[in-house]
Amino acid sequence: MKKQTFKYICETCGSTYAIEEDRMLCSQCRDENLEGKPLRGILKVKLPDAFRLSVRKHASFDVFDYLPVERKFFPLLPVGNTPFVKAVNIERDLGFKNIVLKFDGTNPTGSLKDRASYLVSAFAKKHRIASIVVASTGNAASSMAGVAASAGQQAIIFMPSTAPKAKLVQCLQYGATVIPIDGDYDAAFDLSLKFSERTGYLNRNTGYNPLTIEGKKTVSFEIVAQAGSNGVDYVFLPVGDGVILSGVIKGFLDLQFIGAMKQIPKIIGVQAKGSSFFHSAFYQNKFDLSYRADTTADSISVNVARNGYTAVADLKRVNGDVVLADDKEILDAQKYISQLSGIFCEPSSAASFAGFLKMKERIPRGKRIVILLTGHGLKDVDNAMKSLSFPDACEPDIEKVMKSIGPTH
Repeated sequence: MKKQTFKYICETCGSTYAIEEDRMLCSQCRDENLEGKPLRGILKVKLPDAFRLSVRKHASFDVFDYLPVERKFFPLLPVGNTPFVKAVNIERDLGFKNIVLKFDGTNPTGSLKDRASYLVSAFAKKHRIASIVVASTGNAASSMAGVAASAGQQAIIFMPSTAPKAKLVQCLQYGATVIPIDGDYDAAFDLSLKFSERTGYLNRNTGYNPLTIEGKKTVSFEIVAQAGSNGVDYVFLPVGDGVILSGVIKGFLDLQFIGAMKQIPKIIGVQAKGSSFFHSAFYQNKFDLSYRADTTADSISVNVARNGYTAVADLKRVNGDVVLADDKEILDAQKYISQLSGIFCEPSSAASFAGFLKMKERIPRGKRIVILLTGHGLKDVDNAMKSLSFPDACEPDIEKVMKSIGPTH
């Protein structure tokens, strides 16, 4: 495809900007004081006008043609093209006909965050940037660390000291510089911005860097390609700071823009009940900056959704909805998915399915449903263990083994 010019656009005021290494937020809309607040002036990538209705519905397309960095700059890691698994046992158990699990836990570092890190790394490579900074509760950190290692770049990670150990181990294994913070994600986020300003290193923070939304849109491109002529009616996904939500919505809007689809699916964001900042903002149009999250679903545990203003507007734009699930419902959903599909996802991912279970009586049984599972369960085994009962050790005696497991068929 002929090279086209991509730009950034602020959907609040409509200002456009060239895509440059030091451009993160809209100069007209950003708050003077960003610390501890949702970000204003978030930018998105604007597709060139030449792409409008350039693809026929159900025709094949190459997602790299619709990204603002050329393919040659991307690392060699196989990011994306994750499984699209028809959940036949779940369908049978719940009485539905078309449930698909889109499992991004098979990405190289085990989460959907690789999609954003992949594009940020390619952008850094194009602009000869060697160091990338990120704040994260774990998944974005381990993702950036792994992708940076593949690209020969340095990753500098700010993460809460309470982050799951598996994610910390990933970061260290990939050779990243890890700075544990005696504080929450919001403290790590703000400190990482100050560090980037002081050093001049590229900041990958979710939402703050426009390419994080752009990279995550690729999952929507895959969903449409994998669903084919069947299409999709509902997409359920977890919501923390709202960047995956905005990325998924942008992907579908871009697909509509190029002509690859007509109707956007019903997008349902799911939050943990103990981390409901976004839910409150969506329904009450109130952003409580004193809110404090408390949930076992660490990847979606945020006090202040940094992409809150933008994500609320995005979800309302496509007439989506948001639902809450408590920690028990999330952990029960995690176990249910594992036992009926063979897919082990982390609690924040299982929130998607817990939200579906909360809404299933309102959904016609024949609708085509995609449950987006964003991270692998091995990233947080401590919380997964909370819903499990471990068996007692058995003597190596076959009679005692047979007695312990009960009747067999």
